Amino acid sequence: MNLSGDELWRWLRGTRWKPPKAATATQERAETYVFALEQAEQMFRAAATVGPATQPLLIFYGLSQAGRAIMAAAPVAGDQWQLVGHGISQEPQTFAGPLADIAVTTSKAGARGSFVRLSAALDSPVWCDAAVRLSDLWDCLPENRFSPLDTATQVRRTPLYVEERGLSRQPHKLASVMVWDFPPWVASAGNGEALKTYMASFPGADGFEYPWRGQWDAQEPDFTLDVDGWGGLTMHWHVPPGSDGTLAERRALVHAMTRPHGRARYLVPAVGSNTTSLHPLMTWWAVLHTLSMLARYEPARWSKHIDVDSSQQAVPLESLLEKAIETLPGFIAYTLDEISGGELTSR
Repeated sequence: MNLSGDELWRWLRGTRWKPPKAATATQERAETYVFALEQAEQMFRAAATVGPATQPLLIFYGLSQAGRAIMAAAPVAGDQWQLVGHGISQEPQTFAGPLADIAVTTSKAGARGSFVRLSAALDSPVWCDAAVRLSDLWDCLPENRFSPLDTATQVRRTPLYVEERGLSRQPHKLASVMVWDFPPWVASAGNGEALKTYMASFPGADGFEYPWRGQWDAQEPDFTLDVDGWGGLTMHWHVPPGSDGTLAERRALVHAMTRPHGRARYLVPAVGSNTTSLHPLMTWWAVLHTLSMLARYEPARWSKHIDVDSSQQAVPLESLLEKAIETLPGFIAYTLDEISGGELTSR
């Protein structure tokens, strides 16, 4: 599905005459699917006509309505498709501090809130025991690799792009792929300790191997460096015992440890105390909900954050909102197809 924003909205509109099977289970589900998608499209189109003062509100609520369409199409029983409330919130006192330190938490698993139910449908974690910083959620979006909310440090973790198309078609006991976007402090460390430390934040990606270079007593990972200092590394994972190492088995192994980002696959770090990574749609949801709440309930503070003459975050915020308008229709389309078992693209 390699379509532009307008083409994606047309594709989504084209699914409304015949919604996914689950969305036709009841008349209410079918009507929700159809009209929630209409509302989502109108809000996104309206967001493209205004500036960052108002964009977070329109984009988030457009995404929220798309979430209702997604759940209407989800193969869940009873009223589990219905979304009541947000299911995600911020600690109000943290709005007064740095943007990066806004504390975000969710309702517990099993709650009816939108974030919780949609997360469950997409096999994405929630967290209610300890808040997560907005900066950590922000960094889970590949679009923000070069625009941290606070000073870039070695604590920062950003997604790693996996070249899935590099998998050999011949059977092999190793799933070998090129992995990109290691930060300079990892790619140029000169030893494997920085790589080990960095990869500890990526759930399910342990047990990897990689090529070395240098003398036996001074070996280092064989990174390929870009001109900006970020690097790529060929990484290998063993297929499970008993597997033949077919292309399908190795692709399944890669998919099990990565998340889809459009047509690409990324290793995504876990946030807070989570042991699995967030689905990218839920990362967008968490970030946009936070920005929309700030813009809605703290307009004076929001105006300062988006003031390009005084705020370091103003341009990154502008960029993120523009990218949200451009890329989220694709995420909505992919997620609808994902949750309906590929029913929409198989037509």
